[in-house]
Amino acid sequence: MSLENNSATPQPSILSFVNDWANLCSLAGLFSAVLAIYFAILGIFPAAMIGLVWAVFFDWSDGNIARRMKGRTDEQRSFGGQMDSLIDIVSFGICPAVVLLSYGDFSPWFIPGAFIIAAAGVLRLSYFNVYGLAGKTSFQGLAIDNNGIFLVLIFVINSFVSTSNFTLLLYVTIVSLAVLNVAPIRTPKLSSGRWYYAIALYTFVMTLFFGWQLTQIL
Repeated sequence: MSLENNSATPQPSILSFVNDWANLCSLAGLFSAVLAIYFAILGIFPAAMIGLVWAVFFDWSDGNIARRMKGRTDEQRSFGGQMDSLIDIVSFGICPAVVLLSYGDFSPWFIPGAFIIAAAGVLRLSYFNVYGLAGKTSFQGLAIDNNGIFLVLIFVINSFVSTSNFTLLLYVTIVSLAVLNVAPIRTPKLSSGRWYYAIALYTFVMTLFFGWQLTQIL
């Protein structure tokens, strides 16, 4: 009977899940992260940071949009959650790794740091996908989107310190974030309420700052 029911119920197409405002927001975040990776490879770090901070903003926005949508099915919610997790590893695991490699001129010495942040992101998101929140309003380990928030903040001082000093600071920051991602600590879930308005303001300010830096470069 179960086989007959399964065969009688056609599976939705993959692209049918794009017709969902929350998923479209997630894909906008992925596009921002791809732009950040692209500009990081080119060594245009102000543009990379603009892409990264917008990836954070869209990551915080998709959940808020999903909670406000009516009539969303369990399949849509499950699909959206899986897609959000996959995009997070690109935005806040792979992108920081590429930023570190590019800033280090792709020296082999920067491969361990790049691997550590990417591996920590995979472990952290895999754990979250299995166990979920640690309580109703907290995470086990530092939420991976914080990698983007702190990385953008660190790059604010890039122009004010020597390249060698900033390279060391960047390497230490990346590894420290990776350790915090998998550490047995609880961190609060901050993607809603007043914190959402805070990240919106942060995105606006950082976009203006790095946009101004771009005008000095180009």
